[in-house]
Amino acid sequence: MMIRTCKLALLLLVAIALNGNVLAQETFPDGTPIPDWFRQNIPTDINKLGKHYRITDHNVKNDSTVVQTQKLQAVIDKAYTSGGGVIVIPKGTFLSGSLFFKQGTHLYLENGARLKGSDDISNFPIVMTRMEGQTLKYFAALVNADGLDGFTISGKGTIDGNGLRYWKAFWLRREFNPNCTNMDEMRPRLLYVSNSRNVQVAGVTCMNSPFWTTHFYKCDNVKLLNLHIYSPKTPVKAPSTDAVDIDGCKNFLIKNCYLSVNDDAVALKGGKGPHADKDPNNGSNENIIIEDCIYGFCHGVLTLGSESIHDRNIILRRIKINNAERLLWLKMRPDTPQDYEYVLVEDVEGNDIGNFLFIRPWTQFFDLKGEKASRDSYSRHIIMRNIKLDCNNFFNVGVAENRNNVNAFNYKLADFTFENLNITAKNNLVIDTSVVENFKLNNITINGKKSF
Repeated sequence: MMIRTCKLALLLLVAIALNGNVLAQETFPDGTPIPDWFRQNIPTDINKLGKHYRITDHNVKNDSTVVQTQKLQAVIDKAYTSGGGVIVIPKGTFLSGSLFFKQGTHLYLENGARLKGSDDISNFPIVMTRMEGQTLKYFAALVNADGLDGFTISGKGTIDGNGLRYWKAFWLRREFNPNCTNMDEMRPRLLYVSNSRNVQVAGVTCMNSPFWTTHFYKCDNVKLLNLHIYSPKTPVKAPSTDAVDIDGCKNFLIKNCYLSVNDDAVALKGGKGPHADKDPNNGSNENIIIEDCIYGFCHGVLTLGSESIHDRNIILRRIKINNAERLLWLKMRPDTPQDYEYVLVEDVEGNDIGNFLFIRPWTQFFDLKGEKASRDSYSRHIIMRNIKLDCNNFFNVGVAENRNNVNAFNYKLADFTFENLNITAKNNLVIDTSVVENFKLNNITINGKKSF
């Protein structure tokens, strides 16, 4: 009996050793457990989402030259009034302006299907929405969902923003007026989801957005799975086409996606201005995981800011990058109180990267709204580990400065950890530990030479 008991105990120990990753509770950077929700990633099953409404069965023609917004919206409305269901886009190209999904309705794009945005801005109504850290009137997106629970987009088709005309107009305006803002040239986003929960976008391609590609505002429990998000940098740059903008959201997963855009791949938003932290329209981003993704060209693989007040428990892991300008970009905005905390970047491989770490004051459209003093900002508990990167600049971190006799660049960096880094770089090779309070360094190799 004793021998048998010992064998069972030994088998149990072996099982625990072999399955340690399963049994061990993963945690966010601040030590709180990561909920199982982040690991329960089930493909969208449209057969469980109600009746299917194939648009070509409802007076919508397969014609890429005719804008059919009203007919497409009528199908969504019919599905809604009938108790919900799936709007199915079949193979073909269907041109549209803004579409508004309602509770219980979903979007499915078959392989070869293309929902294409109109390049006429008049097909996108002006609504109360969210842009660049502000709640204001602006153009609705191509696909819109507000106040929904359980909304899904799925399939193997494409949502095409048809952005070329908008991009050309933007650069022409910028040439005429170098001080024009991103919103001065009228252009819509591709996808905007707001005030919603239990959202899943899976499998589709999102491309050629005129403005931000996907934007999520005040949402909870969002999953982006197996997406291909793209906009070009040549021959015409697609300006401000961020792949994913997360704006005051909680519990957000981006997994197994390809991201390549002519701006930031994943940008954390939330609000801007000297009193942004007091505005109820603004919010924090908490519990964000980006994992198992591949990146092509982008300005920032992970960017905090420029319109962001509080980001906590942010994880970027198990990714591969080619030709991004920055791995981690912390935009320190002197006219806004900011707190970026508990950020983990790990298990990264990359080639042809501009900057490993980039921290500089962000002063574009600097505006204290009549106030005389800048706001304090913090970046703390930042961990970067298990990274092999070929880059131009390694430690590209700026310190506080003065601007027009105003202490405009007032930020504090603390509790940084660099561990197990193998970096090849041309510039900024020295880690200036004086700019970070409590800077921990372990096993750092730069250009083949172990530095710490």
